[in-house]
Amino acid sequence: MTNIIAGRFIEQAQAEAAISSLEQAGFPRAEMAVFFVNAPGQHDQFPIGGDEDESPGTEHAGAGAATSAIGGGAIGVAVGLATLPLLGPIAPLAGAGVGAYVGSLAGALDGMNADKATHAAARVSPPEPRKSGMLVAVRTPATARQEQAISVLRSCGASDVEQAEGNIEGGKWADFNPLTSVAAVGR
Repeated sequence: MTNIIAGRFIEQAQAEAAISSLEQAGFPRAEMAVFFVNAPGQHDQFPIGGDEDESPGTEHAGAGAATSAIGGGAIGVAVGLATLPLLGPIAPLAGAGVGAYVGSLAGALDGMNADKATHAAARVSPPEPRKSGMLVAVRTPATARQEQAISVLRSCGASDVEQAEGNIEGGKWADFNPLTSVAAVGR
């Protein structure tokens, strides 16, 4: 893996101008990659789409739902047994079903609230997702070339300039991951 400097552009014409400027500065075209990065949440990382297996903040909802469903079901059976003379033999079964449903819903919501409280207490903020746009990346193994690439990308109007590690081979950033956090290069 080598060092890569990349700039995000809003317009394709800006990205093409950046490629030309980098070539004029002596960067080989085979050591550059240009491609469009989708908006956050639209990277199709999972078979059903999206970037994450589960929604943020729902990590503990399943456990809370299961625990509360058991408790709710037991309460429902007790209520059903108490109403047995009024509703007949189906009362305990119906009570268990309704109790389990209400309990699981309450438990899932409570589990999600626990996640919010944990994140708020820790003051944890998720890394900022990569913004969409045309990304122009260039392989820069030497420090002097990194500064030159940063300067060229900025002069061409790059909205964001970042530094990464990776492999650009034959004009493609082979190991690019749109979900990695951006290591912005200071202005």
